[in-house]
Amino acid sequence: MRPSREALRAPVLPDPSPSRIEALVDLARSGDGEAFGALYDHYVAAIHRYLYYRVANPVLAEDLTSETFFRALRSIESFHWQGKDFGAWLTTIARNLVTDHFKSSRSRREVVSDVLPEQAHPGPGPEARALSALTSQQLVTALRQLGPKQQDCLVMRFLQGLSISDTARAMGRTEGAVKQLQLRAIRTLTKHLPEESP
Repeated sequence: MRPSREALRAPVLPDPSPSRIEALVDLARSGDGEAFGALYDHYVAAIHRYLYYRVANPVLAEDLTSETFFRALRSIESFHWQGKDFGAWLTTIARNLVTDHFKSSRSRREVVSDVLPEQAHPGPGPEARALSALTSQQLVTALRQLGPKQQDCLVMRFLQGLSISDTARAMGRTEGAVKQLQLRAIRTLTKHLPEESP
């Protein structure tokens, strides 16, 4: 289930209605492979983007994207709505894979590449405009200076386009804690950004 280059470069599609996502998840939970395929098509670019910005390695990001969806497919029967967005659930799986990766000794052999997937269209606001104005390499370099939780927060919020509440669910934090983490991360990130030329 390795993601295709075309799927990874595809623009993030506007969210289908929540009721359509819910119906697809329910069908996938009952074993419908086509429904899971539709969920994969909808979320693969966003999950890959999150993973790439966290590991800064295109091959590793593709492998972790595949593993994320493999684990989701294997455990989709255990997914329960209870206020949790399906995209946030997938991001939690991806985040756990990143954590496991960095705990392993393999992570020490990474090489940062300057080739990045297309960015998600960040939402409005000064933070999103600042992030979108950077080159991909500048952004990766600046993000790597942050702690893992701050990296997760900024990538989920501004590159993946998750809401505060979805980010909070994916990170296992309260919305207030995510807002504070985001504020601290942005302040720290600005210290590592290149100076603007006059």
